[in-house]
Amino acid sequence: MILIIDFGSQFNQLIARRVRECRVYCQIVPPHIPLTELNALKPEGIILSGGPSSIYEKNSPKMDPGVFDLQIPILGICYGMQYMVHSLGGQVQQANKREYGFAELLIQERAGLFQDIQGKTICWMSHGDSIVGLPPGFRITAATANTPIAAIINKHKQFYGVQFHPEVQHTPKGKLMLQRFLFDVCGCKRNWTMKNFAKDAIRSIQEQVGDKKVILGLSGGVDSSVTALLIHKAIGRNLTCIFVDNGLLRKNEAEQLKKVFQQHLQLNIRFVNAAKAFLETLKGVVDPEKKRKIIGKVFMDVFEAEARKLKDAEFLAQGTLYPDIIESQSAFGGPTAVIKSHHNVGGLPLTMKLKLVEPLKYLFKDEVRLLGKALGLEDNLIWRQPFPGPGLAIRVIGEITPKRLAILREVDAVLLEEIRAGGFYRKLWQSFAVLLPIKSVGIMGDQRTYENIVAIRAVTSKDAMTADWARLPQKLLAKISNRIINEVRGVNRVVYDISSKPPSTIEWE
Repeated sequence: MILIIDFGSQFNQLIARRVRECRVYCQIVPPHIPLTELNALKPEGIILSGGPSSIYEKNSPKMDPGVFDLQIPILGICYGMQYMVHSLGGQVQQANKREYGFAELLIQERAGLFQDIQGKTICWMSHGDSIVGLPPGFRITAATANTPIAAIINKHKQFYGVQFHPEVQHTPKGKLMLQRFLFDVCGCKRNWTMKNFAKDAIRSIQEQVGDKKVILGLSGGVDSSVTALLIHKAIGRNLTCIFVDNGLLRKNEAEQLKKVFQQHLQLNIRFVNAAKAFLETLKGVVDPEKKRKIIGKVFMDVFEAEARKLKDAEFLAQGTLYPDIIESQSAFGGPTAVIKSHHNVGGLPLTMKLKLVEPLKYLFKDEVRLLGKALGLEDNLIWRQPFPGPGLAIRVIGEITPKRLAILREVDAVLLEEIRAGGFYRKLWQSFAVLLPIKSVGIMGDQRTYENIVAIRAVTSKDAMTADWARLPQKLLAKISNRIINEVRGVNRVVYDISSKPPSTIEWE
């Protein structure tokens, strides 16, 4: 166990991913975690994350200084390093020259984190404050042209600090540095595997649930599918899955999922067609946040009504993932900025007297896929591209109508067919179409047309925290465009989205 103290960095998930890539388990916790609770987790090491604050700001994040007396190895990154230095009696001040981006790191002492690195290496800097005085027992191990104290060590206490970000790809030797901290300093073992996780999770579910019954809202995505299969392996028929068809699904999606879940996985599942209730409530709504809230409320109303029919159910299972929790961190009092509200986090209605089962809540998406493989889930489900909970409602920009949904379904079907045929489906994080709320003039058969515009979005990513637009071949894009315009009545123009995340998000709404 490695604990990452969240001081507000948007790179927190990246730190966690780098640690887990080394097959070491880790968790991200808020800085105000009680010392007793932190100690009870028995971490082999602690990483203090970076953050956007200055330690001298009034509301800058702080933790219990008793952490420094626990005799646990600590690595401070950026703000985390400055906080450690300041707390232990060193001096931090605003830098004369801020440092952002690439910098040449000069290794002064090949100790601790730098045993594998000789001379110089590139690192990624992002700071406005700098350390100008070290606490007792610390010495400098690396510097840059603008930052004389870029890395430090206190060998006796096993405290380490780096002003740069070793977790980002822009620091090429960063992973080696983290490995030195994990294995040489903390003595961690490489035992974080999905096979081990599955065994532990099944045992944990059995201990939590016993012979009681669980209900699960099944969407057909990889998260809910893996959750369902994991709980099914733990408690069998005591799990009842509820699939709500909200009328916002892709073409033939409900029928395909019904076949997979009932015929191949033998899950105990109830299908509810509630399309009419969703579409009536969404009529005339154009604001994306209102769409999300309406869909969330109607879903819970439908789900609750169906759940009440299972009078002896005591648990509600959810496919909550670690990014859902971290991105909704403010609900737990952490300093990381909220990017987006998530329907799985804090969304349980007060009227439902059910206890939560969230077996995936400490996993990232790629880890969920590995878990699905370990459980024997079919590849077409494991590698299903993420599909938003609100479905096509947030891909129909503007008002949602049956006609506009029908157009988008046909466009989406053509797009995915060509993406698969071109061998790109598993190479992309997501590929989808968006129906725009504007029309354009066109010419078809020598006749003027005034029809809809659709945008194609295809991105590459590892975890959706950052994403880049996919450089699909022009020949493939041309074929997609040609088929959509010729085969889907009501569309006369196709555009391709070439924006990355950040600054854009993956979904348009």
